Amino acid sequence: MTRNLLFSCMVAFTAAMQTAFAGHAALAEGPAYRTHLAGVGLHDPRQRVDATQPPWSAVGRVQTELGSRCTGFLIAPNVVETAGHCLWLSHVRGFVQPESVHFLRAYTGDHYMAHARAVQIIIPPSYRTDQENNSGGLDHATLILDHAIAKPGEVFHINTPQQALTPGMPVVLGGYEQNQPDIITADQNCHFLSITQDGGGNPMLVHNCAGTHGSSGAPLLFHDQVGWHVIGVQVQAFTNGAGGRAVPLLSQN
Repeated sequence: MTRNLLFSCMVAFTAAMQTAFAGHAALAEGPAYRTHLAGVGLHDPRQRVDATQPPWSAVGRVQTELGSRCTGFLIAPNVVETAGHCLWLSHVRGFVQPESVHFLRAYTGDHYMAHARAVQIIIPPSYRTDQENNSGGLDHATLILDHAIAKPGEVFHINTPQQALTPGMPVVLGGYEQNQPDIITADQNCHFLSITQDGGGNPMLVHNCAGTHGSSGAPLLFHDQVGWHVIGVQVQAFTNGAGGRAVPLLSQN
């Protein structure tokens, strides 16, 4: 059986198991559960969005053959950005091998717009999962895919300079979160707050968007008359209340 066939079987099995345990999932999605999620708060503003329409069609699920799952997004036809900690294997104290990482563009249940496998993973060498306080601003990973799965006009471009960020500017955040892991849910009415630094002096973007476990690797976006722009990669959720921190993805112009 080929690796691609194994992967297809894995996706089908996951979908079947989720259907079989739909009753438990419904309980997990209730208000009592949501209000205790890190990064969400008492009022949950997240709503399901259409993964087949921009900007969400450039977002997808990053998953490994060992079962870990996060969010990722395209910044080139064959390049995905996600959170570095999503690819860490604690039992071997190392990062997962590229060939076991898959990206499912616009994933919804057992359907997705395109699928590709990583052939290279680029993570800042100074990032340490055991030193998040000092290296959280480096917690991102770039996946080079084995083939292009989008057109150039269908991906996010890193073209926003830091001086364009103003406290209070509207942003959105959406990804595959732990209580809705098979659809994209998004907070579309939140704001960029400030730029801070981790303990190592690496910059991070602070926002008040609702997003919990699973949103790691999601794009922090804003919209203007030109279109959608990515400004960061979600990596941390606040423990009390809505909001979190993102690794900046900004142009140097």
